[in-house]
Amino acid sequence: MGFAGKVWRVLVGIKDGLSLIFLLLFFFALYAVLTARPSPGMVRDGALLLELDGYVVEEKSAVDPLTILLSGEEPIGEYQVRDLVHAIEEAATDDRIDAIVLDLTNFIGGGQVHLQDIGEALEKAKAADKPVLTYAIAYGDDAMLLAAHASEVWVDPLGGAIVAGPGGARLYYAELLENLKINARVYKVGTYKSAVEPYSRSDMSPEARENYEALYGALWAEWQANVKKARPKLQLDRIVGGPVEWVEASNGDLAQAALEAGLVDKLGSKVEFGERVKEIAGEDGWDETPGAYAHTELDPWLADIEPDLPGSAIGVVTIAGEIVDGDAGPGTAGGDRIAELLDEALDDDLAGLVVRVDSPGGSVLASEEIRRAILRHKAADIPIAVSMANVAASGGYWVSTPADRIFAEPETITGSIGIFAVIPTFENAAAEIGINADGVRTTALSGQPDLLDGFTPEVDAILQSSIEDGYADFLARVAESRNLTTEQVDRIGQGRVWDGGAARQIGLVDQYGGIDEALAWVAERAELEDGDWHVQWLGDDIRPYDSLIRRMIGGDGADNAGNRARGGDLFAMVARREQSLTGRVAMDVERLLSVRGMQAYCLECPAQPGRAAHAAQGDGWLARMMRLVAG
Repeated sequence: MGFAGKVWRVLVGIKDGLSLIFLLLFFFALYAVLTARPSPGMVRDGALLLELDGYVVEEKSAVDPLTILLSGEEPIGEYQVRDLVHAIEEAATDDRIDAIVLDLTNFIGGGQVHLQDIGEALEKAKAADKPVLTYAIAYGDDAMLLAAHASEVWVDPLGGAIVAGPGGARLYYAELLENLKINARVYKVGTYKSAVEPYSRSDMSPEARENYEALYGALWAEWQANVKKARPKLQLDRIVGGPVEWVEASNGDLAQAALEAGLVDKLGSKVEFGERVKEIAGEDGWDETPGAYAHTELDPWLADIEPDLPGSAIGVVTIAGEIVDGDAGPGTAGGDRIAELLDEALDDDLAGLVVRVDSPGGSVLASEEIRRAILRHKAADIPIAVSMANVAASGGYWVSTPADRIFAEPETITGSIGIFAVIPTFENAAAEIGINADGVRTTALSGQPDLLDGFTPEVDAILQSSIEDGYADFLARVAESRNLTTEQVDRIGQGRVWDGGAARQIGLVDQYGGIDEALAWVAERAELEDGDWHVQWLGDDIRPYDSLIRRMIGGDGADNAGNRARGGDLFAMVARREQSLTGRVAMDVERLLSVRGMQAYCLECPAQPGRAAHAAQGDGWLARMMRLVAG
């Protein structure tokens, strides 16, 4: 009995210890949730600090807690453009805010339309006598497009600034695939539909080069015009006309070269920059660290300035990222998810609808599913407008066709009206290693499609015919939407990509403007006065664990590996380019081997910031037809 009693006491002790541990964990988790969630009570007089350690995006990507916790790496930051614009515009008229500070040390980039929207908000703040100050170790094109609107641009003396302009090389795999004995079967319609060229060529086609030169030329002209307008004394021609001579004139000191050419206004360390902000915003009563100043961060500021919801609701649905089949997203435009959001809103008695598009397209089937869901709102006889952000091309234009009016910016990339599919077969590779195929067929389609024995001519013909039919459907939808003939659409289609200015001239876009102009137009058509309506973002759910996960993984961010990788000087920018190249190769390989369905995708459009390749497999018309043929 004595021994049994000792065992029992040990077991009771273990039970009590575990209970205590779980109770402590519970209260720790509760505290973490409560403190991680931003609160208006955290707003303080001083500066509004926008520490942009990541990308500016249209819609934040969903955070997968399990993946993040297992990887142990903090996800790269994403900042919704509408949040930043709203925060800056409210700060411009709020007496609690003395200055707006942009810390761009770890800023990676954003789309040109988004950055220009933020720039316009910064100009409003300056006009309201709120100084805007920026700091970075190294400024690239995207950071410079933001910093150009600042009252004071600071750079670290060991850093610098450089302007490269849009464009660059992309990779072509035709020779590699030939060496590997992989047959990339390409099915497409569109002379300019260069999305498939990386798998069928070793260089850029003349048609693609013509299209790229026109597109990038227009984007570069807009970038220069915006930056020169914001910084009239900037010696941009000297910087881009003779970059080597410009740098060598300062003996290789990139920071001094940037200062002399007018890219930046001040050289100084992070502490010296903080001391300058302190002169405007006041001392931080809680933090005695050198360079600390009174400030409010973005999240609590947004929690404090939540807009009122007067009158009728105008819905806004966001189509951001690649359009894929299924429930993917946010940050990726899952066709099922977005269609469901739109259908659920049918019961909300919306006064109008704005479709915000920032997508290079993707699955034809998913694009059509979204288009049909928008048409169900149109059947309710409400005004519908499309607001194009950085990219609304291919499938991104497909989903825009139900609109009563299409708004875009001069920097918007649109068009790319074309269809393609790529399917790899391995008959040559199999034969090379001694694998041969033989059998009996009752018809030309027996056993097809066969990835190891290759496709019969009949299968190739059927697949190409299906692509041509999809293109005809695309033309018909655009023609009906834009009041053009299919022949007219075909002439401006063929996969060609257009900038917003050219798109307006040829009738693909109705007028210049952003989401505010689109909302105002819908309100006017719905006969709503100012103050009698509010915006209802469809599917704009708050993910309460997002900030908690970031805090658990990243701590205070001071010693996080992800942050260290994102910061740094111009050489660190080169390293990030290398990482981006690796990601691009992975995306190209995944796109070839995944055998997705019919695609209305603009691969030739500039890459969207922060968007990694998604592994969701397509399930479009082409994939379904292949399964049907295969039995």
